[in-house]
Amino acid sequence: MNKIKILGLLLILGITTAFGQNPGVASEGFAHTFSIVARDSLTGNMAVGVQSHWFSVGSIVSWGKSGVGVVATQSFVNPAFGPDGLELMERGKTANEALEELISRDEGRDFRQVALLDDEGNVSAYTGEKCVEAAHHITGKNFSVQANMMLNDKVVPAMAEAFKKHSDLPLAERVVEVMKAAQDAGGDIRGKQSAALIVVGPEKVENSWEDKKTDLRVDDHETPVQELERLLKTARAYEHMNKGDLAVEEGDMKKALEEYGAAEKMFPENLEMKYWKAVALANNGKVDEALPIFKSIFAKDDNWRIMTMRLPASGLLEVSDDDLERIIN
Repeated sequence: MNKIKILGLLLILGITTAFGQNPGVASEGFAHTFSIVARDSLTGNMAVGVQSHWFSVGSIVSWGKSGVGVVATQSFVNPAFGPDGLELMERGKTANEALEELISRDEGRDFRQVALLDDEGNVSAYTGEKCVEAAHHITGKNFSVQANMMLNDKVVPAMAEAFKKHSDLPLAERVVEVMKAAQDAGGDIRGKQSAALIVVGPEKVENSWEDKKTDLRVDDHETPVQELERLLKTARAYEHMNKGDLAVEEGDMKKALEEYGAAEKMFPENLEMKYWKAVALANNGKVDEALPIFKSIFAKDDNWRIMTMRLPASGLLEVSDDDLERIIN
């Protein structure tokens, strides 16, 4: 076996001589990738977007906490940078102060790439001198874009330009455009495999399940950024569905109809979205308008008819017995 093949095997195993001189690097994951940390100056929301030719990149690179900040830790990943960086910022450190502390105590710093953004919009990034070419980062107002092991040195500038160009978009969609620009400019020299997107809010939350406004991952896909974009659109539709459900709980059927209708417009072939729009119509006294929708849904999947018979007992379908019979039959 020649030296090149041996080195490649050692890299896969994470036990090269260089790593042996840097305790902690050998046992940590790879995430050669491109990413962005960013903040929306209007809403205060903060986000991390990442793509890599590595399985489940979102499980190790992207970190965030509402009212605190976000972190992207990559290259030869030090996963502690995520929770430790958030803890430092929560204790009042700026992004730059937190980054300096993280790097100063990491013996594998030469192999690291990391970016932090705090809830004030301060950003700080670091690219170790032994990160694989092309490796670079650019920081700007409310954002940092960074990448390593890219096909060329055009990727990071393309990301920065895209962030500035799409300032009219909501933060999550804006981040996706940045990731698309990175891929269009060349992307990861090895190709594509996984991607992730998280968005957290500007204020601390009481309940942990409220922390992430958006939390999407594509762990293994031929076109992960495009799949992430599709999932984001789906998530937006289900945000309308959730608002519709809340309106039903509050007895505001008019609002429920508006929200279910908005979701159904985004995915007109989705049976569930069509179904709850029909339920909202029926609850608003528009049974005749709802009937053809119910009929088309039942024709495709009769389980929806069975569920419809169960809704009145739960108070989710408030129609007369005669109208229920019309809907069912």
